[in-house]
Amino acid sequence: MSADAAGLRPDYAARRGALRSLLVENEIDGLLVTDLINIRYLTGFTGSNAALLVSSWDSHGAEEHTVIGTDGRYRTQVAEQVPDLRAEIVRASTRRVVELAGEWQVGRVGYESHVVTVDEHRGFEELGTGLELVATPGLVEQLRTIKDAYEVDRLRTACAVGDAALATLLARGALRPGRTERQVARDLEWAMFEHGGEAVAFQTIVAAGANSAVPHHRPTDAVLAAGDFVKLDFGAVVGGYHSDMTRTLVLGQPSDWQREVYALVQESQRAGREALRPGVPVADVDAAARAVIDAAGHGALFVHGLGHGVGLRIHEAPGIAKAGTGTLLSGVAVTVEPGVYFPGRGGVRIEDTLVVREGGPELLTRTSKDLTVVE
Repeated sequence: MSADAAGLRPDYAARRGALRSLLVENEIDGLLVTDLINIRYLTGFTGSNAALLVSSWDSHGAEEHTVIGTDGRYRTQVAEQVPDLRAEIVRASTRRVVELAGEWQVGRVGYESHVVTVDEHRGFEELGTGLELVATPGLVEQLRTIKDAYEVDRLRTACAVGDAALATLLARGALRPGRTERQVARDLEWAMFEHGGEAVAFQTIVAAGANSAVPHHRPTDAVLAAGDFVKLDFGAVVGGYHSDMTRTLVLGQPSDWQREVYALVQESQRAGREALRPGVPVADVDAAARAVIDAAGHGALFVHGLGHGVGLRIHEAPGIAKAGTGTLLSGVAVTVEPGVYFPGRGGVRIEDTLVVREGGPELLTRTSKDLTVVE
């Protein structure tokens, strides 16, 4: 069911309210937001030029002293998408928003130091606004980690698009010996559009034969052949939210080594999924999946982390890896994607997108994880 059909809407004012609570905790009077994805999360604005000042003053004046800036190309769009905030229409939108913060004597203003360049920061200081500029990285991303009902609905729909696209690809016989990786990739992407995808989530991976041993192989004119593993890693975007799924199939009857490595990765992936619980350290989730592959003697062939957060970006917090920090929270959307790769021979990765829940994760990518044999 779509978000609109379910009556779900993003509550941007509530999101800004949650951000204000974080600002108060950090003794910040306002936050200058220049990351466009964070601006979208907080306001719904999707233009390519914007800056946002979120004031943390008490509730009676907070929204009054919250302002979005953009240029004349988006005058109509910002009025439609952000009707509840003051909009400043000027090409140098970030400069104007900083000037307003100075006029309002906001005081300590945080800025997204992981986004703002050295030159941009120098430019803020040269405005002479009297503001105290404080590096404040990752606050909006902290909020974005836990998905609300609207966001999970969008993720669920994007994952359903991916499931339907793969089913369509197989039903049309588009995955067969003699075709190239590029041809299969284009067909899979087109199928995602046919099923309601608004964009592809990232460059689609189609890796056949020995190329399946390259974790992020890009499709080439390599020709699929009988006996090949074919690794498909792909996703769709719906309402700005990304899906991510990997399935590894075999063309024709699999050999013994293919069955063995597939079963190993399937068991590792199951262990990783089952470890997803609120309060569990992300490093422990990685360890649960990695232990299966280590026990089989192939630990050196699992060369990447187990997964990552997913949402308005394809890669978000948290990172699920050996060196990952923090613990899982209910409502976090993540991937679980172990892989084993034999250089020059072939490899297997199996990936799902899930939402962490009490009592067990919600699986969003529903395509079977049993070994699919394409005759």
